[in-house]
Amino acid sequence: MNPLYSTYPVHIENSLTGAKEQLVPVSEGRIGMYVCGPTVYSDVHLGNARTFTSFDFIFRYLSHLGYKVRYVRNITDAGHLENDADEGEDKIAKKARLEQLEPMEIVQRYTVDFHKVMDRLGALPPSIEPTATGHIVEQIEMTQAIIDKGWAYESNGSVYFDVDAYNRDGGDYGVLSGRKMDELQSGSRALDGQEEKRNPADFALWKKASPAHIMRWPSPWSVGFPGWHLECSAMSTKYLGEEFDIHGGGMDLKFPHHECEIAQNTATSEEGKWRGFDQHAWLLVAECQGLATGCFAGRMTLGGQFGDDSMTLARCGRAPRKRWALALFRACRGMISLRLRSGESGRVAPSRWRRERRCRTRITDK
Repeated sequence: MNPLYSTYPVHIENSLTGAKEQLVPVSEGRIGMYVCGPTVYSDVHLGNARTFTSFDFIFRYLSHLGYKVRYVRNITDAGHLENDADEGEDKIAKKARLEQLEPMEIVQRYTVDFHKVMDRLGALPPSIEPTATGHIVEQIEMTQAIIDKGWAYESNGSVYFDVDAYNRDGGDYGVLSGRKMDELQSGSRALDGQEEKRNPADFALWKKASPAHIMRWPSPWSVGFPGWHLECSAMSTKYLGEEFDIHGGGMDLKFPHHECEIAQNTATSEEGKWRGFDQHAWLLVAECQGLATGCFAGRMTLGGQFGDDSMTLARCGRAPRKRWALALFRACRGMISLRLRSGESGRVAPSRWRRERRCRTRITDK
């Protein structure tokens, strides 16, 4: 019997091109999918649940069609600095310092919590779930490969990706997000360590650790830690190869995280080009009426009590639990971006409302 995918071809929206295209796998009958997983320093919130449940549906559907899917979703347990920048404190190390625990205790606690929540939501586990700290060697090797190609440089013990060199050799930094180099340079903030860079748009592949930085490893350049963007390139190519089919994550990762990944993967690819599909789950944003402060998806955690028709949420206002459960159910299927009418921050701007109207259902607590 022929598999279903031979009768029902799949068309998906490619964030890289902005067009809906037919999914033609690198290998017939097989799909390689890499999804950027959580940084495990806090409780899982609704925004996390929306993204990972969305890709769970994609995983299930492709498997249902008869594809053999290798689904890789990582755990970030080192290297993710505050504000997604190249300077600042590691998010996990900061949480460990505040709670007076070892960083790996924080990692263990919130990784277990993440798995429990995904299980409660009925999501299947990925085929492989690698960690950043388990792939330090691969990240060092990838950094050296990019240096050898001439697209990275060492500065004071840190290594940065050279965006100008990448663009001169045919790269297009900004192709995914639509940003232009002059905009990136003019919009750069004055941060500590920026003087180490040749260009403000350059991003870290390896950072020299300060004396206060707990999580550190030896490398040819310094005792330090890998840049946040590097781990996903190293792990995706290790388990899926230089070319794979789907690269996904939340819309908030489109820039700079996925933009940097495309540059890194291009640098280490024999083809010299990223050829997969990029998919991004829309953000789940909720503005709750009647709260003293804003109530956004990133501030609402999934509670430990789940019933057949309800979900316990922290700080979910007076909205009935059944409505929240239904809203999350719909949102996770990629149908809507949830927004409740705001009592604090004002109504949504008309232009923004028009842009989001096609991908959102407006729900009010009437």
